[in-house]
Amino acid sequence: MCGIAGIFSYGDAARPVEQEELLRIREAMIARGPDGAGLWVSPDRRVGLAHRRLAIVDLSDAGAQPMSTPDNRLTITFNGEIYNYIQLRKSLRDKGYRFHSESDTEVLLHLYAEYGEKMLSLLRGMFAFALWDHQTRTLFLARDHFGVKPLYYADNGSTFRFASQVKALLECEAVSRTPNPAGHAGFFLWGHIPEPHTLYREIRALPAGSSLVVSIDRRPACKQFFSVSKELEQAGEPSVKFGSHERLELVRNAVSDSIKHHLIADVPVGAFLSAGIDSACILAHAVQQDPHHFRALTLGFREFSGTAQDEVPGATMLAEHYHVPHQIEWTSEHQFQESVGGLLHAMDQPSIDGVNSYFVCRFAAQAGWKVALSGLGGDELFSGYRLFGEIPSLVSRLSVLRHLPGMGRAVRTALSPIATAIGRPKYASLLEYGSTVAGAYLLSRSLYLPWELPRVMNPDLAAAGLEELQPLMHLDETTAGLPNSHAAITALEVCWYMRNQLLRDGDWAGMAHSLEVRVPFVDVELFRALLPLRNSTTPPTKALLAATPHHPLPDAILNRKKTGFAIPVREWAAKAVGAPTDHNLRGWARFLYQRFSKDISPT
Repeated sequence: MCGIAGIFSYGDAARPVEQEELLRIREAMIARGPDGAGLWVSPDRRVGLAHRRLAIVDLSDAGAQPMSTPDNRLTITFNGEIYNYIQLRKSLRDKGYRFHSESDTEVLLHLYAEYGEKMLSLLRGMFAFALWDHQTRTLFLARDHFGVKPLYYADNGSTFRFASQVKALLECEAVSRTPNPAGHAGFFLWGHIPEPHTLYREIRALPAGSSLVVSIDRRPACKQFFSVSKELEQAGEPSVKFGSHERLELVRNAVSDSIKHHLIADVPVGAFLSAGIDSACILAHAVQQDPHHFRALTLGFREFSGTAQDEVPGATMLAEHYHVPHQIEWTSEHQFQESVGGLLHAMDQPSIDGVNSYFVCRFAAQAGWKVALSGLGGDELFSGYRLFGEIPSLVSRLSVLRHLPGMGRAVRTALSPIATAIGRPKYASLLEYGSTVAGAYLLSRSLYLPWELPRVMNPDLAAAGLEELQPLMHLDETTAGLPNSHAAITALEVCWYMRNQLLRDGDWAGMAHSLEVRVPFVDVELFRALLPLRNSTTPPTKALLAATPHHPLPDAILNRKKTGFAIPVREWAAKAVGAPTDHNLRGWARFLYQRFSKDISPT
């Protein structure tokens, strides 16, 4: 886990790479990699790569970056982990490649030398990297299948800059601060900024599952190598019917295999532990594979102590059940108020979530951790959210409205003043959006609905942003061709909420404390292994996941009512910004927007 950056002066009139500028970008990400720093600039100063290192695999200097092949043809800067690098290294050795380190970085170099861009189909992991090919004079960038690791770039038509953080790119005076309407509107629409947008027109995210090539003789070209929706569509209906035992064994083996790969490290690995099924299963499978070196950490909230939302008693029971060293850390509103400044500094893009991740990562880092496993993705993969049942039910009841265009909007226009006055504005749009999966999903996950945006931000900016975002159209594109509503909601959750909210929050919160957060449920091989079940009439559930550990979970955990890894952030945030507590963190969103908008140029 690291921070990467680079500059490529690909245009004829572009200025040579300035080392000082590249260093400013790199040092803005020092928390991402406190263990070392590297810089490489080509002899002609056309391209420069930089790296901040958090040493996890091959702790020696041999693993330092940027790293080059012995013939200096290829140079790479890489952020992330390749979990199948040991198998890949063996296959490359069989082909005659020689290795000078035990790192996965060197595997990437030789894979590219052997396969070129096709190497991406061989990778299992979370990654964002940039590789300079001196022979072809091209810069090749790629980002992992689900977007666990971030990668942003700014291209002004002659100079291409990239980094792991938006704020790092803002260290460059040449990068424009002109606002991106889609990023601004997207934040109020979702509570986060949907990729590829940022708040800035010139800075974009490389989409998850995509690569990008920049060369001297042509403009940057982006190509998708993985699509969640296409994987679900191509899987189709299962050709065989699975019995209960076959279903359990399939899921058990796939989950166990993913956790096994996510334990690979040259430093100790621990897990964030709540009282929920996701983290409990990660703990159970991890302990089975590494019974003597695993540990767990639980974050407790004083305000929840003694209530049904308190995760500490259940987490303590789990740790004792599996004989795992267990650390409990408590936080409170007072600590939140004291930490708001540091939290906002760490937050790379505005997000209404991530506060819980920020605190648990801080305590883990203070305890000396460098790697933690998180249960993120379990709800998306195993249908843990209520909307998996609520959306199909709502769409079924309101399906007749598809034949009455305009009725839902007319009802919303009439009812919106009343619904807004009582603090339930979404009620007014129930008929407008509830008759389709895309519309019902927007209704469920949005922070503000499209018609509300002109009330909370510049109306012209809102109109331009919505015109570019086209949320319903793009939500429909995500679900097009999928066999059933369950597969459609899975695609929406993975491609929108998980990717743009949960994974991004996990990255900035972990990296703010130099902690690598690994997500075993967000794994391409696990995802593909479950595809035969995903599109069946009995898709994988939390109950099925809970049955996978060979050493069963305690009954009290299996029968516990789901509460989610919640925190009293709505109340904390309201007090922090001096606003009354409202629904869906809207006051917190407005406060964040004001803070992040300060450095944006008016034009």
